[in-house]
Amino acid sequence: MKILLIKDIKGLGKAGEIKNAKDGYARNYLIPKGFAKLATDEVIKEWQEEQKRKEEELKKELEKLNELKEKIENITLTLKHKLGANGQLYGAITNKEVAEHLKQKGIEIDKKHIEMKQIKSVGEYVVDVKLGHGIHAKLKLVVEGE
Repeated sequence: MKILLIKDIKGLGKAGEIKNAKDGYARNYLIPKGFAKLATDEVIKEWQEEQKRKEEELKKELEKLNELKEKIENITLTLKHKLGANGQLYGAITNKEVAEHLKQKGIEIDKKHIEMKQIKSVGEYVVDVKLGHGIHAKLKLVVEGE
């Protein structure tokens, strides 16, 4: 029986491949569990259209992420904090604070996606922002004392 694999099956093939399987294995296991569909022309065409649609969505998402990356890399975020007697900051600057300041600039980034060590002194820093799909932006951060 010819089947279209929807998920990778060890020993049989990868998703999207058309394979021959024994009738009982296909009817009693693969098709009911949602691992495969009967390979008719209609099912194959539907699968190909869905893959094209997913590919186009991924392209659009990558374009948006690249635009966001450029926007983030063109921003220099300036944070003002109180200084102690020794020139160090009271407390530390955290990813949560950076996320809040970015939100004020119109860029919504989850604090979990901002990777940085705690900043405890005045100066210029570069912060890594994960945007997804392996795209990282470098945010310039300037810390000033009050």
